[in-house]
Amino acid sequence: MPSTRQGSIHLFRFSGIDVFLHWSWFLVAAYEIQSRKGAYSSVTWNVLEYLALFLIVTIHEFGHALACRQVGGKANQVVLWPLGGVAYVDPPQRPGATLWSIAAGPLVNVALIPILYVALMVSESAGMPATAHDLYTLLHTIYWINIGLLAFNILPIYPLDGGQILRSLLWFVLGRARSLMVATIIGLIGVAGFIVLALWRQDVWLGAIALFMLMSCWGGLKHAIALSRFANLPRREEFACPTCRAGPPIGEFWKCGQCGQPFDTFQNGAVCPRCKAQFAQTKCIDCGASHSMSEWMASRLTPSKV
Repeated sequence: MPSTRQGSIHLFRFSGIDVFLHWSWFLVAAYEIQSRKGAYSSVTWNVLEYLALFLIVTIHEFGHALACRQVGGKANQVVLWPLGGVAYVDPPQRPGATLWSIAAGPLVNVALIPILYVALMVSESAGMPATAHDLYTLLHTIYWINIGLLAFNILPIYPLDGGQILRSLLWFVLGRARSLMVATIIGLIGVAGFIVLALWRQDVWLGAIALFMLMSCWGGLKHAIALSRFANLPRREEFACPTCRAGPPIGEFWKCGQCGQPFDTFQNGAVCPRCKAQFAQTKCIDCGASHSMSEWMASRLTPSKV
């Protein structure tokens, strides 16, 4: 996954979301446009086709980002690179919020299908296959590009959208750590299939996609193992996060923002034992939400409405 800063060009900012383009995009664009030469009467149409592909990808990623914000998460960057796009989203650590943040991307492609289909039918009725063949070919290609992107993205292989949707659904039943564990294991099986397909077809791009998915699955698996270990830590029963209802773990898992000293904020009353800095908000290690110490205490006294 490319860095949001290193090697990336800032394209524009829309609705508080910065869109970056990785430098490698230009190399791959030149290769792909050249390889499609001959499909149109002019290479200009090939350029428009490639730009249309990444316009769809950008809209798809904005679907993720805006949905994440809708459920109270953070999303302010999108990076476009040769293998597609990445929306850097941080939804609240709840299965429903994560599910909506991920599912919104493919739903954008679903919404585009009837729009592009109508445009294609209108072009056919207007006789464009004979009078404006290049424009008709472009519309026809864009229609199938959108369907292809949708079909690929909903494959239940982590970290594709389909794999993350599967993980979010399993989260309701298995919990945060186990759902990620299952999704990444299924993803590794899918990656093996992609590797076999790439070797059989001798396709460099399929191989690159398989490598990216392998790295992501491996990272997800290690994260799932870490989450499982964290879930088994001893917890304080006298406090509970108002957002996720989890009790805080016992240990020095919080770090002072002034002196950098790690400490147990619940043992020290949200006061750093070294520099005596006092913190009005305490962050939940499990879901990332921040609340005052009084809210942590009040939440433990309130029955959970799950």
